Amino acid sequence: MVLKQDASASSAYSHTLLDAWHIRADSALCHDVQAGLEREWLVTNGLGGYAAGSLVGATTRSYHGLLVAALRPPVERTVLVAKIDEEVLMPGGTQLSLGVNEYQGGMIEPQGYRYLDAVALDGDIPCFFYKLSDTLTLEKRIWMEYGQNTTYIQYTLHRSSTTWQDNKSLPYANSDQQVSDAAVTLTLSPLCLSCDYHSTLQGSEDWRFLVEGSENRCRVRAQEGAPAYHLIADPSTAFTASGLWYWHIWHRSDHERGLPDQEDYYQPGLFHMTLTPGMRKTVVLMAETETSCSWGYGGAHHEELVAHALMRHQRRVRQILAVADRSIDNLQMSDPVLARLIMAADQFIVARPDYSDPSATTQPLRLSPNRKTIIAGYPWFADWGRDTMISLPGLMLYTGRYSEARGLLKAYISYVRHGLIPNRFPDAHEEPIEPIYNTIDATLWLFRALDHYISKTGDWSLLKELFLELSEIIQWHIQGTDFGIGVDPDDGLLRGGVPGAQLTWMDAKVDDWVVTPRYGKPVEVNALWYYALTMMETWAVHLSTDAALYGQLRSQVRQNFAARFWNEEGGYLYDVVDVNGVSQQNDATLRPNQLFAASLVHDLLSEQQVASLFQKVTAELLTPVGLRTLSPHDPNYHPHFAGDRYQRDSAYHQGTVWPWLMGAYVDVHLRVHNNPAAVVPLLEPLIRQLWSSCLGTLSEVAEPEPPYTPAGCIAQAWSVAELLRSWDLIRESLH
Repeated sequence: MVLKQDASASSAYSHTLLDAWHIRADSALCHDVQAGLEREWLVTNGLGGYAAGSLVGATTRSYHGLLVAALRPPVERTVLVAKIDEEVLMPGGTQLSLGVNEYQGGMIEPQGYRYLDAVALDGDIPCFFYKLSDTLTLEKRIWMEYGQNTTYIQYTLHRSSTTWQDNKSLPYANSDQQVSDAAVTLTLSPLCLSCDYHSTLQGSEDWRFLVEGSENRCRVRAQEGAPAYHLIADPSTAFTASGLWYWHIWHRSDHERGLPDQEDYYQPGLFHMTLTPGMRKTVVLMAETETSCSWGYGGAHHEELVAHALMRHQRRVRQILAVADRSIDNLQMSDPVLARLIMAADQFIVARPDYSDPSATTQPLRLSPNRKTIIAGYPWFADWGRDTMISLPGLMLYTGRYSEARGLLKAYISYVRHGLIPNRFPDAHEEPIEPIYNTIDATLWLFRALDHYISKTGDWSLLKELFLELSEIIQWHIQGTDFGIGVDPDDGLLRGGVPGAQLTWMDAKVDDWVVTPRYGKPVEVNALWYYALTMMETWAVHLSTDAALYGQLRSQVRQNFAARFWNEEGGYLYDVVDVNGVSQQNDATLRPNQLFAASLVHDLLSEQQVASLFQKVTAELLTPVGLRTLSPHDPNYHPHFAGDRYQRDSAYHQGTVWPWLMGAYVDVHLRVHNNPAAVVPLLEPLIRQLWSSCLGTLSEVAEPEPPYTPAGCIAQAWSVAELLRSWDLIRESLH
């Protein structure tokens, strides 16, 4: 079953381009509980915090929650409020339970999906429409305050005079009149916990959360010393304490991943409110901060303050779209695919304050473009150097967010150690808490990101500011740095690797087993090394400084690259040469990494070689949703990405499809065929995923065999970034 596409979708040439701005799920999908449990939604707050759940309302992962707060942005993410279940008392006395919870064995109770009539994205806000009767519909919308660990859950009662299928705007909009005889009583049951988002909470009969309740609000802590948070409604809403445990909620997605799959939720109490058609009532979920309790929520102007919060959010959406393309007044109408991808991109750009500055922990957080980073993927990744640099052009430069890109590049340069930027920043629960530097390519991707930044902005002042650090990075690579990374003086190629370390993007590791070690001279690493040397030579000339060293190294790499990497018998590039440091021992595994030798630069290979490797990659690695990481003809190929950690990591780069690789494939496609229109059908299946997995975004990976089911993280930065960049490359040809 697929989600409904808008009938008025525009077209280009003979290809139908989906109206990706108006993403909706119809009642047929909503009533199919299995399909609804497989689809998810996500909203974020610019701090690393988020809210997420399944389409029908159940939590299918321990990572799901309405308030997952980043208590030390962008990490220390803590699930505080998992969900809210609703019950509606109708005017005639009928009781409707709108919640959905799943228990072991597939038992679902209650079964509120039967009333769910539609789900739609209003900008980036998920809206859920419950058909209570032939004449009444309850709308629930969820959004977060940008820069705050605050979530809004807003309920509006509508008279159902129209159906959402008949109205291109949001369902049931502008159809209400205040009629008291249609009043319903809405009872909200918040289900709470307090644990690191990688963990699950197990309750006990003798444990009660610390709940301080008043007329229309409560303050909740799991125990002394635990984070405090507030659940706040308007003054006409009544809160009554309960203190009940919901035992053994089952998380199907965690079960599939071989993780702990049962969790207990705590109900601190119930909120009771009355709604008449046209009336809005909002519950505010707020992690306690220095300022949060002084905003006035819960007082006489509660809904007025919420309305201002919604306007702030909607104004920010308009600003993001306007900044991305200042030449177009209504981007979501003229290019709905680009507009949707721009909003998806925004979810990954978050704050990383400078915690070496004492004021960062003693003063309220102030968001600025100077300290931004990129979350690699939701719900479980933090920020990774490699993912950040690969994603930066698509997420920041093709969306007009130049000042944030500038600040991010400077911030990462400030973390350089021994010529390397961090591979990743640990999450709050990990030791050590210092950055981890086990990467051979992340630093080289920074040169590409900086090149794109300068090309887009003409900001040569940043290059001048960073050039000394960039020169030192090159020197560290020449003389040799950590993890055996260094230049082979015989051929100028970059080598790296030590036993037990995973240094490239194919970095799966299970305990002490490195699945794809790629120890030696990897092909994409040396394409990136050549790219970095090329840029350093160009930049040195521009800055009127000595460029000879970079030119000599670049020439040496160019002279030896094809001679070392070209597999004449196979008609494509070796994946790694000098494997494990053994001269002339080459890895002929057919992988997509060779694409970067043709996409990043144009002078390492002949056009005949590019055409040959492209044909080989197309024949064996291309799928509708990205590229396989290994040829199906290889004996190590895994046809499925599923199971426990060992099974998944074994398959992670041994066949599993990665959507982000489509960006390099598109680059080479355009180089070989020079036909932007022919790229459109390649991108359409990825665009369709905006409807079919997590609404409005793209997953981390996909199964390598039909039907190419999305898997891994529900939202992945470089998947969105490279689709956005690819779309921008061809969009001019569509008009």
